[in-house]
Amino acid sequence: MSRPESLGGGAPGGRLLSLPALPSDTEGQGFEAPWQAQAFALAVHLQTAGAFSRAEWTKALSGELKAAEAADGPHEGRRYYECWLAALEGLVISRGLAGREALAARKAAWT
Repeated sequence: MSRPESLGGGAPGGRLLSLPALPSDTEGQGFEAPWQAQAFALAVHLQTAGAFSRAEWTKALSGELKAAEAADGPHEGRRYYECWLAALEGLVISRGLAGREALAARKAAWT
């Protein structure tokens, strides 16, 4: 599988997300665990559905990546999906799509 530089989607204006820092292995884009793929798919779905804009997503993810790097140094993909999930949770809460309690309950159910 080749590594995508962006995802096409149903969002107005064409390209959905640019993902230049997406972790990959020798076979292309990779997920180390199912939750990473689920977080990825949920973020793509919510952005496509109009829950937040591409610019909002970029700002949220960039902020999480910068905070992780400031706290731990360059992560080189090790914590990428943790940042992805934190950005997604922040947007879901700020948009009123779910509260902290609902997210905590969902995490407990998935665990």
